[in-house]
Amino acid sequence: MALPLQVRHLGRRDYLPVWEAMRRFTATRTPRTPDELWLLEHPPVFTLGQAGKAEHLLDPGSIPVIRCDRGGQVTYHGPGQLVAYLLLDLRRLSLGPRGLVHEVEAALLELLASYGLEGRRRTGAPGVYVAGAKVAALGFRIRRGCSYHGLSLNVAMDLDPFRRIHPCGYAGLPVTDLARLGVPRPALELERVAAELSRRLAARWNYITMEAAAELPVSLPDDAANPRPSGPHTETPPP
Repeated sequence: MALPLQVRHLGRRDYLPVWEAMRRFTATRTPRTPDELWLLEHPPVFTLGQAGKAEHLLDPGSIPVIRCDRGGQVTYHGPGQLVAYLLLDLRRLSLGPRGLVHEVEAALLELLASYGLEGRRRTGAPGVYVAGAKVAALGFRIRRGCSYHGLSLNVAMDLDPFRRIHPCGYAGLPVTDLARLGVPRPALELERVAAELSRRLAARWNYITMEAAAELPVSLPDDAANPRPSGPHTETPPP
C-alpha cells in the first residue's frame, strides 16, 4: 500500500531552527506519523558532522560554522543550493542506513540523467559526482529507527566557499553545480528542481506526495526559532 509523504517547500531558512525542528519532529513522532520531505535553501553556513575534523575547515572567514549531529565531515550550504531533508520511518520502509543512501543516490542519478548528465557514485564517499566533481552531498542521522538530515544538490551557486574547506573531508575534491554542467537556465529554477527531485525520491518508496504548509511542523522555543547571529567559529553540539 502506498504511504503518504508530506512535502514542505520552506524557502530560505537559517540552519539552526531547521536542525532543531528536525530533531524535535523525530523525537516526538509516532509509528503513525506520516513521513516528510523538507525542501529549502540556507543562507551561507559551513556544517561539521558529529565526527567532523576541524582540520578540514581551512578558512571560514565570516561564514558561520555549526557542528551538527549528521554523519560525514564538513560541507557548505548557501543560496542556489537545493537542500532536501528526509524525515522517514526506516522501519516502516524496511530500510537500513545503507539502503537509504543507495536509494537517495539513485534518485539523484535519475535526476541528473533527465538533464543529459551521467552521474556516478563513489565507493566510501556518499554523494553523486559528474566527471569526478561532486554535485550532491549526503549526510544522515538515524534515531529511533527514523532518519533526518538529508542531501544538498548544487544547482546554480557561488562555489568559492568550497575552496575554504576540504569538501566532505577530501582535500582538493572538485565541486560543481548544474549550471556549470550545462543545464539550461529555465531548468535551474530552484522550485522546479525541487519538484523534479521530490517526484523521484517519492517514487523510490512508492509514496503518494501531499503538499503541506510552507512552515516547520513543530513549535520551537524563542532562542531556537530566532537564533542570534553567530561568529565564524561558532560550534553548536546537540544537547
